[in-house]
Formats: sequence, C-alpha cells, structure tokens
Amino acid sequence: MTRSIEREIRVEASPEVVYEVISSPEHLREWWPDDADLDAAPGATGTVTFRRTDETKVVPLTVVEADPPRRFSFRWAYDDEPVTPENSLLVTFDLIPAGGATLLRFAETGYDEASKPDEMLEDHTTGWDYFLPRLAPYAERQAQRP
Repeated sequence: MTRSIEREIRVEASPEVVYEVISSPEHLREWWPDDADLDAAPGATGTVTFRRTDETKVVPLTVVEADPPRRFSFRWAYDDEPVTPENSLLVTFDLIPAGGATLLRFAETGYDEASKPDEMLEDHTTGWDYFLPRLAPYAERQAQRP
C-alpha cells in the first residue's frame, strides 16, 4: 500500500488565478506557510518557513514543474537536508478547468521512497487538512479583485 496524501478541491476561480495562488510567495503566505521565498521556475530552489510558539522551521524546496496554469510541483526535504528525490516529498498541484472554476488535485507523495515515518505522514495529513481548505476562499477573493 502506497502512503500518500491526496485531495481534490473545487475553486471558484480560473486556473490562471489558482496557479498564482499556489506558486507565488506573496499568495502562498496568505494560506499556507508564514513565509515563502521561491521562484516558480523548474529547478529553482527556495524555502518555506513555519513559525510556531516554540520554534521556527525553515524548509528547503526545489521546484520540479512549473507549467502555468496546469501544474505546479516541488520537492521538499522536511528534515533540514538538501533536497534530493531519495529524501524528499513531492507536492503536486494539478489544475483542471471546470466550467469557469478549477478542480485542484493535490498530492504529496514520496513517503515510501524517502523512508519517511508514519508520524510524518500523520503530521503532514493534519497540516494539509488545515491549510488546503484555506486555499479556495483566498483564491476566490483574488478572482473577484478588479
């Protein structure tokens, strides 16, 4: 059995708007990490930062695919390691036009290939279950801006 996180979300915004929301640091900060520093270009490296009461976690990432407005994916090594396919998780956002809206298919894979523990899968499942529902309302507000 493959361990992964997969979700589908309908967003009442065009794929172009949703793509910006999932790939631009200024938009990412509004629904996911506390800070983001990345360029949405294949091979580009960057970081996302999560601030908690007792710690700040800076996580390196590498953009794998940037195909606006269809797909954005990156690898991140949540253990403060340089990102490689062998030690990182792959996050993929696929955007499918759906009658003026977007069907967003999200997946985070690599738990088996990178030998990540079940606790990490549980932690990330909880995290994505918190963050992903914040994406749609934010993107929808962006779509309504003049």
